[in-house]
Amino acid sequence: MGYKPEVDAEKCVGCGECVEVCPVDVYEIIDEKSVPVNEDECLGCESCVEVCEHEAITVSEV
Repeated sequence: MGYKPEVDAEKCVGCGECVEVCPVDVYEIIDEKSVPVNEDECLGCESCVEVCEHEAITVSEV
């Protein structure tokens, strides 16, 4: 079982909180938005979801 992190680009303000909190470096800021560049590494901990004040991130099981 894996996890799929997704970022809603319309809600993302590019603050970088998810980049800082992710223990396995799933996210990078690209063009002022968070992008899950290493989504295969996602542990499903949802720290990124909790820290995102704009509710731009979802993590689902796949």
